[in-house]
Amino acid sequence: MTPDRRLHAYRPDIADAALKGRVESELFVTGTPAQVAVPVIGLRPQPDLAVGIDTELLLGEAVTIFERRDGWCWVKALSDGYVGYLPEKTLTEGQAEPTHVVWTQRSPLYPVPELRKPHVAVLSMGSRVRVVGEAEARGNHYVVLDDGTALYAKHVRPIGAEAHGDYITIAAMFLETPYLWGGRSGLGIDCSGLVQLAMAMVGRAAPRDADMQASSLGDPIDRAELKRGDLVFWKGHVAIMEDAETIIHANGHTMTVARENFAAAVERIGWLYEQPTGYRRPVR
Repeated sequence: MTPDRRLHAYRPDIADAALKGRVESELFVTGTPAQVAVPVIGLRPQPDLAVGIDTELLLGEAVTIFERRDGWCWVKALSDGYVGYLPEKTLTEGQAEPTHVVWTQRSPLYPVPELRKPHVAVLSMGSRVRVVGEAEARGNHYVVLDDGTALYAKHVRPIGAEAHGDYITIAAMFLETPYLWGGRSGLGIDCSGLVQLAMAMVGRAAPRDADMQASSLGDPIDRAELKRGDLVFWKGHVAIMEDAETIIHANGHTMTVARENFAAAVERIGWLYEQPTGYRRPVR
């Protein structure tokens, strides 16, 4: 079977050395480590800004670079193994490991620890930063990053710290966030991106795309067993059960992350995607 190009870095001219013996290629390379250096960037199947994105990577996330050419890097994301192209200028090498992760849906990044200063960027939940100090200003507590910029301290937590609540609670924090095909941030997100990012915030790994989640995330269950935290799949779509009667999902109907009655959603979605294709319970 041909390896999935989304998760395996191989082309006829170059491939990941880890795939030697499994695929044919002229050259096998081990790659070099790097980090995303911008708040959010789309990962594309081709080195062309006019091509739609497959997914997104966030500030501080780690990648392996297999090729640099014409201002693009062909990479593999360490978090979920997704392969694609990023503009070379969006990556940095040799950086120290991040220490903290953003825990709010979005957080303004300030040039100095002072909320009245114009912010220089907006970071999404899941962004990884390196904290080197702390500061107080006007009664507010900030963390100072290695480049001198600052975030409100309550918006970050040490990497590895347990989340308050479950992944469904975190998913609900994204309600009204715009739907974005391939999106995986607090600025715009798609259905499987919502599942993956919410689970990541409580230390639970999930594949990136709905078809991957439908075949490998947790255990299959029957519709009659559905409860809070279970997943419902349609062809090309996934929703999270908030309770036995309600789902949360990023969807193209409202173009947002929305809360919807499950039975009504099944009826509404049916004309386009037919009936749900399966139900799964993520391993707790």
